[in-house]
Amino acid sequence: MSITRIKSGPRMSAGVVHGGVCYVAGQVADDTSVGVAGQTEQVLKKIDAILAEAGTDKSKLLSANIWLPDIATFHEMNKVWDGWVSAGNTPARATVEAKLAAPQFRVEIAVIAAV
Repeated sequence: MSITRIKSGPRMSAGVVHGGVCYVAGQVADDTSVGVAGQTEQVLKKIDAILAEAGTDKSKLLSANIWLPDIATFHEMNKVWDGWVSAGNTPARATVEAKLAAPQFRVEIAVIAAV
């Protein structure tokens, strides 16, 4: 079986497709001047683009992992997530509070989707 790497760099790829599954690396916002809702919107747009490049979309999500440096923003992030996720096709999901790579990041999301 072949392996396709999406937006591959020296350290990591934004996505990897293998065996009919797309693994999307943790995504963070580019514009960190906004709060968790704005950053979540940016991250989900990035995920949409990676999934599209892999030949799939959010209706085929299998799982999602979400990291928040402050779990108090859980409801704010969920408002954006709930408006984005494909109704009737919600993935298995975990959300945890964790320190992220840099303090300006308010959310990081990684997903796995069927292709």
